[in-house]
Amino acid sequence: MDNKQFFDFVNSLDRSMFLEDEYKEYANYDEALPIGYEQTISQPSLVYDMTIKLDIDKGCKVLEIGTGSGYQTVLLAKFAREVYTVEKIKELSWKAVQRIMDLGYRNVNFRIGDGSEGWPDFAPYDRIIVTAAASEIPAALFGQLKNGGRMII
Repeated sequence: MDNKQFFDFVNSLDRSMFLEDEYKEYANYDEALPIGYEQTISQPSLVYDMTIKLDIDKGCKVLEIGTGSGYQTVLLAKFAREVYTVEKIKELSWKAVQRIMDLGYRNVNFRIGDGSEGWPDFAPYDRIIVTAAASEIPAALFGQLKNGGRMII
């Protein structure tokens, strides 16, 4: 991934689009913010750091666990060939689908379910990113990562 191109895109992406009205004014703060259903959008510095370390390019097929508001999903979709994203809370997933479709991304596939199971139907993945907290790496994800792939949790 070209870091300059990445940072230019990040700086142009309005984080407030991924927040509810009462939190939009805090969009530029480097803090996690509520998105409903006891979930948060991660602070931008963490999102950027994880995305850069994932080292994606237009040839990558990426599995994202924890769609949330869709903010990180858009960053992945911009730089990857295809993104498969799993969210356990259907209301969050529906909102993310709408936001991402409104932004014109058509290389994102959505699933509602238990992210610890991954999405085996489309494995193997070049990259896997888990944005939800995990006390241990879900075993199912190892089996869905392509040899030589990269996983960030």
